[in-house]
Amino acid sequence: MDKKFSFTTVIFGASGDLAKRKLIPALYSLYVNQQVPDNFIILGVSRTAYSDIQYREKMKEALIEFGENTNSGKIDAFVEKLFYQPLNYDNRQDYFDLKERLENLQKEKKIPGNIVFYLSTPPKLYGEIPVHLAKVGLNNEDDGWKRLIIEKPFGYDLESATKLKDTLLKYWNENQLYRIDHYLGKETVQNLLVTRFSNGIFEPLWNSKYIHHVEVTSSESLGVEERGGYYESSGALRDMVQNHLLQVVAFTAMEPPATLEPQAIRNEILKVFQSLRPIKPEEVKKVAMRGQYIASTIKNQKVAGYREEPGVDLNSTTETYAALKFYIDNWRWGGIPFYIRTGKRLPTRVTEVVIHFKATPHFLFSKQANCSSCNQLVLRIQPDEGILLKFGMKVPGTGFEVQNVNMDFHYSDLAHQRIPAAYERLIYDSIKGDSTLFARTEEVIEAWKFVMPVLDAWKNNPEIPLFGYPAGTWGPKEADDLIEEKEMTWRYPCKNLADDGIYCEL
Repeated sequence: MDKKFSFTTVIFGASGDLAKRKLIPALYSLYVNQQVPDNFIILGVSRTAYSDIQYREKMKEALIEFGENTNSGKIDAFVEKLFYQPLNYDNRQDYFDLKERLENLQKEKKIPGNIVFYLSTPPKLYGEIPVHLAKVGLNNEDDGWKRLIIEKPFGYDLESATKLKDTLLKYWNENQLYRIDHYLGKETVQNLLVTRFSNGIFEPLWNSKYIHHVEVTSSESLGVEERGGYYESSGALRDMVQNHLLQVVAFTAMEPPATLEPQAIRNEILKVFQSLRPIKPEEVKKVAMRGQYIASTIKNQKVAGYREEPGVDLNSTTETYAALKFYIDNWRWGGIPFYIRTGKRLPTRVTEVVIHFKATPHFLFSKQANCSSCNQLVLRIQPDEGILLKFGMKVPGTGFEVQNVNMDFHYSDLAHQRIPAAYERLIYDSIKGDSTLFARTEEVIEAWKFVMPVLDAWKNNPEIPLFGYPAGTWGPKEADDLIEEKEMTWRYPCKNLADDGIYCEL
């Protein structure tokens, strides 16, 4: 890589869990796979009082536990690129000290002033750290580019997101801001664009004429674990729908961009968000469903309900399951419903997009068919990433009995291809200055505008029920009522097997 890409990464919150599990391993993988120039440094910043040597020892332990290729012989060379600077986030003098440390390291290592600042901190600091950096001149690009990576959530609601937007844009340019959504770093999310726009067999069918409805599911088998305190102030709608899943919807629904330049792709994503039909307050009870997992027994083991988790209010109304029905009011999707569901303590971990195609105008084999929705295209995002096409075939023998069959592709079949982790891909893009897979300010604001009527209704209208669902099930049975067609239901990709655990179709 050209020397101009030599860079410094500054990680705020460098002693935290995200840095140990994801960020440092991602940077190490980029180094081992020669995706970055050899001449770079990583400066960890946090309140914890580590020395350089102590921090290197901690991160070496983290790499051995969470990294890959740690037997390559390069781990010692990599950790020598790690440095550490203690800092109190609200102390302005500490930012002057940080600037001086950066200048000394860059001079010593002969690295230009290219810096990626990564905010791996509590969200309340997103509006503070960037301001302090700017006030000591660390947003200035005279000596090299400066980029700021911000983790989700970007605001708690529309009001706080707008305030944060105004604060950041007062000191930083939009092209310096990289709002990270690790879902967009997943190979299969990016492959949505390739599947649609490089295949003549799909794109002509990708519209209201041929598609009956679109379904997006993201389920987790785990509960909130030790994050009950955080989750109490978040909930499933804020935690998953407002960011991750609406971005997946945008990739699924967007128009073909004029080019593959970041601006062109992000323009089309923004158009999708601007076309979301607003949900009226009186409609919330009909088009939005919320649930909360209750105690159950899974594989002969008792599982606590959400209200029994550490840090959770005994009378909590925070949703651990959310499902929405909505429309995209544009030429391509007019009248076609989209369904989103996400939840914790569901049967398994799976994220997928399902395109449900319309039936043929005159179905000759209706009495012989053995499928409720014969034609589906399933794009599995995680795990067992791949694509599944479901269609009807004749059962051998007399007559015309029809049953569903599958044609599938698994990314694991590409044995010679390494699939980079999501954070690895996104950090690499931030270093290159490719903002394609990062959310733009307008996208975030439009997403908040869309979900706020639901959040407000759930908060202020006690008549809207919070349904309980036993841990280990697919959520409240009432969620089936969102899909109005009697012959249709959510796709249930995974089945419980008595002896073999869970089998997921793909």
